[in-house]
Amino acid sequence: MFGRRPDQAVRKLEGGAHRDELRADGTTAAVIDASFTVEPGQIFVVMGLSGSGKSTLLRMLNGLLDPTAGRVLFDGQDLTALTPRELRGVRSTRISMVFQHFALFPHRSVLENAAYGLEVQGVPREAREARAAEALELTGLAGWEKSWPDELSGGMQQRVGLARALATDADLLLMDESFSALDPLIRRDMQDQLLELQQRLKKTIVFITHDLNEAMRLGDRIAVMRDGRIVQQGTAEDILVRPANDYVASFIQDVDRSRVLTAGAIMEEPESGRPHAELVAEAPATVTAETPVAELFAPCSTSGVAVAVTDGDGALLGVVPRSRLLAALGEEPKAEAAAGARGSGKAATAPPGPRGAKKVNAGA
Repeated sequence: MFGRRPDQAVRKLEGGAHRDELRADGTTAAVIDASFTVEPGQIFVVMGLSGSGKSTLLRMLNGLLDPTAGRVLFDGQDLTALTPRELRGVRSTRISMVFQHFALFPHRSVLENAAYGLEVQGVPREAREARAAEALELTGLAGWEKSWPDELSGGMQQRVGLARALATDADLLLMDESFSALDPLIRRDMQDQLLELQQRLKKTIVFITHDLNEAMRLGDRIAVMRDGRIVQQGTAEDILVRPANDYVASFIQDVDRSRVLTAGAIMEEPESGRPHAELVAEAPATVTAETPVAELFAPCSTSGVAVAVTDGDGALLGVVPRSRLLAALGEEPKAEAAAGARGSGKAATAPPGPRGAKKVNAGA
């Protein structure tokens, strides 16, 4: 809550008051009833239009803003109960943040900027520069250590910001519209790099964006916000195929479904009575359940036989005939009632991530 008498405003909301009523009294309810869990090793994307509350939500996760009500649990520790000194310790060692506008020091070299978080921790110069150099190499900036920020392109400056966050080896990365200030091609390159780094490092990431295609591309799970509330949570496929309400349905209407939907989402049961090995042998192509639908066009266009979908051991999971592919691309998503709908605003449990990664629970 921002404004006058925030505790009183919370009680009004709990009593059923509308957000607009509070604004008339000089109070803004920035985030309302936002409860969710980020599993270890996930990229959890929070998306919404400007003013939806997503950046406020992110800043509560590392204590830059104190929740008026609710808790933030990080690996079981309640961050809202920490003293300012304890919270600074958590922020300097376990939670890193990548900002939208780079936030580089113009009077420090690239290496010094990348090492800044370690300098705050008190790491000796030789050790912090070695770790910063490793982080710069990870982000494709080896050889630029002695350059100044104004000698770099926008995309390169954002890589320095990412390297600074990685150098601290924090458990959790918070990324606040980190790519939105970049040109489209550079932005896509940064998305590629983040996904590549995630394959290697398995970080837990909370990523804020207003770009739906970016959310669909990056997010293991996505939360859609509107007017301070999370209106739907789920995977990209959940949200695309089963939007919780008309607002989400209108939000996703221009998404390229062929890049989001996978073979596993549209496959059907194989023909009964025929051996699975025979069906796989006849198929023009064999794909995994995670293969994007866009990659099925070529094999489906050259053969009337269904494409086979198999698991890692080659066992048949299902088939995608040409008719099923065309039907899936032509289907319009239908909004479901929030109550009981898969991917609704209720928190859902995802498979556990890598050992040693940290879980974040938030409720505000």
